[in-house]
Amino acid sequence: MHERRRPRRPKSPRAPGRTTKPAARVEKPAQNEQISPKKAISERSLQKGRPPSQKTKDALTSTPAAPPGILQGPATPNPVTTTAPAPAELVAPKFPTSGPVTMVQSLVRTLHESMSADPRIVVLGEDIAKNGGVFRVTEGLFDAFGETRVIDTPLNESGIIGVAIGMAMNGLRPIAEIQFADFVYPGFDQIVSELSKMRYRSGGEFTCPVIVRMPYGGGIRGGGYHSQSPEAYFVHTAGLHVYVPSTPTDARGLLRAALAGDDPVMFLEPKRNYRTIKEELPENDGAYLPPGVARTVVEGTQCTVIAWGAMVQIASEAAALANDKGMSVEVIDLRTLVPMDVDSILASVRKTGRAVIVHEAPRTCGVGAEIAALIADGAIESLEAPILRVTGFDTPFPYALEHVYLPNADRVLAAVDKAIHF
Repeated sequence: MHERRRPRRPKSPRAPGRTTKPAARVEKPAQNEQISPKKAISERSLQKGRPPSQKTKDALTSTPAAPPGILQGPATPNPVTTTAPAPAELVAPKFPTSGPVTMVQSLVRTLHESMSADPRIVVLGEDIAKNGGVFRVTEGLFDAFGETRVIDTPLNESGIIGVAIGMAMNGLRPIAEIQFADFVYPGFDQIVSELSKMRYRSGGEFTCPVIVRMPYGGGIRGGGYHSQSPEAYFVHTAGLHVYVPSTPTDARGLLRAALAGDDPVMFLEPKRNYRTIKEELPENDGAYLPPGVARTVVEGTQCTVIAWGAMVQIASEAAALANDKGMSVEVIDLRTLVPMDVDSILASVRKTGRAVIVHEAPRTCGVGAEIAALIADGAIESLEAPILRVTGFDTPFPYALEHVYLPNADRVLAAVDKAIHF
């Protein structure tokens, strides 16, 4: 029997003049492996069987330039030589240069002048560039300094704070705006876990000079998500400074103080005071206010009222009403909660023998409780009445009953009268 053989497949016609060569073995990079330009140049030279040229050697040893518009981070932490690109021309600033100004105008002017003097200052936040911010505190800065220094961010507070931390660690001086203080909570982890601890964790090798600006408090009928006063959270967090100006002059001086320091600052701006108070800026407004120095707003002898931010105006109105009734009230504006001017508080209470503390945050564990403890520690023998607090209530901030929730001059006057006639 003959063996059956499989028939051969016909050969495909070969193109004339074409010769076959064994295919070169090409090693594919592993999955997700990135081939750098330097490695590619080196491998091509070796495959051709010749050493790399001088041009290739230069390419292998040089450092590629960053894309245009990217701010370079320095090799050493926080050097003073880091610069940001300056604009070709500065447009006319959008703030009055003379006469009485509001707090908003004072802040815009201070930001503009500070950014002109220090190219390391960068501002970032939601709608702060072309729109100028919800309250127009950054109006005109985008036109003056451009998109590399006035940066619109996504709606991401954690990202805003995180980016600002990275900028500060690489030598810039970022000012991050949180649109409302109520929105700061998504960025709370970055503030408490990273921003406040960076200098301590690095043994002083890194500083984090970030300023976090935020409008806080009620008085504009903003409801539960646009009216909160979160200062106690930040006062409780070691490593943070907390500044709360009450006037256009103090806003200017304290912002300059924050820019002059190397520590992170939570800069709370009472939005109900943004446009309700006007005043002439002092002649020596080139200076800054040293943090931890309180201001005596009204002199008095019978009772000390301690306040900050928007409540300073309420305390002053109550002092005027008390004066009409024959009572002498001293009003202290703390200006900064960290550091706090404890000496001024104790000196005033020792003089008057009574203390009333006013803030619009909820009563329980508010900053007023800490101040009351400090007075009890340092001036209890001078007290002639219990330490009283006039505060917001331990409830969510109401919309329809805002006028009931917020301390007013009548509530403060009632506490003063109770203390004096105890």
